[in-house]
Amino acid sequence: MSTLPGWLAPVVEAAESITVHELTRFMPPKDAEARRGAVLMVFADRADDPSAPDDLAHRGELLLTERAHHMRSHPGQVSFPGGSLDEGETPTEAALREAYEEIGLEPAEVEVFGELPELWLPPSNFAVTPVLGYWKDPGEVRIASPDEVHEIHHVAIAELLDPEHRVNVRHPSGWVGPGFLIGPDKDVILWGFTAGIVARLFDYLGWAQDWDRARVRDLPDHMLQGVPRGTDLAPNTKLEE
Repeated sequence: MSTLPGWLAPVVEAAESITVHELTRFMPPKDAEARRGAVLMVFADRADDPSAPDDLAHRGELLLTERAHHMRSHPGQVSFPGGSLDEGETPTEAALREAYEEIGLEPAEVEVFGELPELWLPPSNFAVTPVLGYWKDPGEVRIASPDEVHEIHHVAIAELLDPEHRVNVRHPSGWVGPGFLIGPDKDVILWGFTAGIVARLFDYLGWAQDWDRARVRDLPDHMLQGVPRGTDLAPNTKLEE
């Protein structure tokens, strides 16, 4: 029996109707053999007030990870747990496995309730399926793979929707895309592929609020290590390994 809260009902409906073109310009080409991956978009009730009403201001949280800062590619980048599919795996199986390996999230604690369309990342030829899950019985998560994860972020959806936390992010290549300021001090930048999914899904749900689109933040130097600065980035594209 489903244990989904009422505030997730629009997300369930969106998963059944949203198209790839409403999330990105890119879909895997039919004549290319893209590498396949999956990420786990984990929703949970806000732990600080589980009895809060099911309205816009109390719509739970998303679980995000911050990539280890010492990595050769994309250090410090914020993303959903996830990675490549192993042979024979489904996107759901891969997303749950990766979340367990990265942050110790027990698969049995997650109720998977849908998938978003497969999205293509042209720079790396990755076809990624966002898997939607509800963390129905939250336990503890931890940095299970310090080689991959620097920090775990429990980000309130209300904070992501707050216009004060919305920015456009500018890459040295000239690429500009949606971003969010997260973390206790709002000094961590969520950008790229993950921010694009969040921003476009919230737009589709009608949750997004007006914000100052003239507000632009440059990526900090620690997030540019290992990233080729001369790359011609397409909109809503995340540089990948």
